[in-house]
Amino acid sequence: MATVLHLVGEILVGPEDSRPECWVIDGRVTYAAPTGSGHDVQTLRGWALPGLVDAHCHVGLDRHGPVDEATTEAQALTDRAAGTLLIRDAGAPSDTRWVDDRDDLPRIIRAGKHIARTRRYIRNFAHEIEPDELVAHVRLEARRGDGWVKLVGDWIDRDTGDLSPCWPREAVAAAVAAAHEEGVRVTAHCFGEESLHDFAAAGTDCIEHATGLDEVSTQAFADQGIAIVPTLVNIDSFPAIAAPALEKFPAYAAHMLDLHARRHATIAAAREAGIPVYVGTDGGGRIAHGLVVDEMHELLACGFSDAEALDAGSWAARRWLGRPALEEGADADLLVLAGDPRDDLGVLRIPIAIVLRGRTI
Repeated sequence: MATVLHLVGEILVGPEDSRPECWVIDGRVTYAAPTGSGHDVQTLRGWALPGLVDAHCHVGLDRHGPVDEATTEAQALTDRAAGTLLIRDAGAPSDTRWVDDRDDLPRIIRAGKHIARTRRYIRNFAHEIEPDELVAHVRLEARRGDGWVKLVGDWIDRDTGDLSPCWPREAVAAAVAAAHEEGVRVTAHCFGEESLHDFAAAGTDCIEHATGLDEVSTQAFADQGIAIVPTLVNIDSFPAIAAPALEKFPAYAAHMLDLHARRHATIAAAREAGIPVYVGTDGGGRIAHGLVVDEMHELLACGFSDAEALDAGSWAARRWLGRPALEEGADADLLVLAGDPRDDLGVLRIPIAIVLRGRTI
């Protein structure tokens, strides 16, 4: 006998749109009631929301580099338990394609392996290359990924003792153009101010962290529709990063502390300017997995309402990534909640049910 899931209450098909009920048949959402007999109907009541999106999450990576399949699985399950059912993996050195064969794990959109300047990023994470090799590596990772490539735009320069761009502006422009020729989008790790101007001039699609947005780059991002994924739960670690550098690299330490101190004001200004902002945690590396709701709460400190922060990690993020929400025929990847998350993000922490590919977890 086929099992049919009947969801009753508020089916949140958008931030301002809901329906009173839907069904899950053969793993997919439908708004047409099943006909005929032979159905075992399970009913769940509450607010149904498309599975959350973590748009910056490194599955298959820890602080030392690539991890084995058992660790990768544990990371994905931690994200799933937090309600994250769609991940944009913003750079990973390990092959996680096998996850696609698992119906019990979140879907992953991959950006390939990080592309960094030699000795200008975390060891074992990235291709470490020079500017004349950048375009070739962008084309390589464009063909390996799922529509994205990830560059490291800036990092500490030990010669200058501060954050500085990793690439000449003309190299960035050539890399972005090559990615677009390959039919993929570009994102980049950028903490400081200068690299953001270079990537805006090159026509990038997205920036990770974006703590160095200033008045000029904020306007440029808004004018071009360049998205940002602030990863504020990661940015909160800046004081810990700065502390050991204080004696040897005081300018760098001071810079990181300043970026941290104005982080909420920076993202608030981005929101006010109309820059698209999406939820991402930077899970993996130094940051724990499963923090998607914490990241939404960080956006509240930047002037977002609960509904806006939720949109940035659900409906809007899915549209941006080209993935469905709760449309007719979509995979049934959803949460069932005891209250309306548009009014209170706290209900996301205690779901009644998590449904993945139509199976109740």
